[in-house]
Amino acid sequence: MSAEQLGFEGMPQRLYACTPSRLNTWLDCPRRYRMTYLDRPAPPKGPPWAHNSFGASVHNALAAWWRLPAPERTAEAAGALLARGWLTEGYRDGEQAARQRDRARAMIERYAGRLDPEDEPAGVERTVATRTDRIAVSGRIDRLDDRGAELVVVDYKTGRHVLTADDARGSLAMAIYAVAAARVLRRPCHRVELHHLPSGEVAAWDHTPESLERHIRRAEGIAAEAQDADEAYRSRLKPAYRPDQIDHRPFDAVFPPRTGSLCGWCDYRRHCPEGQEAAPRKDPWSAMPD
Repeated sequence: MSAEQLGFEGMPQRLYACTPSRLNTWLDCPRRYRMTYLDRPAPPKGPPWAHNSFGASVHNALAAWWRLPAPERTAEAAGALLARGWLTEGYRDGEQAARQRDRARAMIERYAGRLDPEDEPAGVERTVATRTDRIAVSGRIDRLDDRGAELVVVDYKTGRHVLTADDARGSLAMAIYAVAAARVLRRPCHRVELHHLPSGEVAAWDHTPESLERHIRRAEGIAAEAQDADEAYRSRLKPAYRPDQIDHRPFDAVFPPRTGSLCGWCDYRRHCPEGQEAAPRKDPWSAMPD
């Protein structure tokens, strides 16, 4: 019997709980989305990536730096925190890991040396959340700056690609964080900044209320597609399977693979024949400059 027959035609639609990462995964590749968020047990991933270890080490050190008393927030302290918490997974060998540690230490000391240790952020590794009529979305901001009249969302980037204002403008995650931060802290938040530590460049964008609204509508549209796929998976698609012997055929109409050069970087490449054909497997340390 339907909800209308029971007299509940006015029942609110169930909100789709998500993060920006979940939404972007659906956009990038529905098959990878399924294996990441729906398959249980999840298929085993490939080996860890060195660039993820590098980025996490830098992010962790900067978060710890802001937790120090202001007089102790020196460039040297940032470097010491980086060395103390250095993650080594994914590197080719100890020599490469040590070389990249030294590179990261110089990078983070240069960056911290330009920060004002007395300029207390409004949040560090701050979790924010908001909801609309369609979605309940949450995420964690690297740093939320208090710039007087407004809040500013800051995201640290450690990859080789130098970023532009278009990267900041087009970032769905950053726009969602700005909306959520404004609602949680009841302060205006329109500016988003990508701080590229290797180059020292800052890519920034000042959103308008209209551009933020467009990002939220975009997130709702992505979520609607993903939610329909989730329901199909749970109600009629999910078969019993061994994670090492996945038959994708029952899923492909709803969770098709989206292949390309990025397949070489996918954690689930070994479970995806189309991805294996699309691109050769990258070594775990391939993204690291030597």
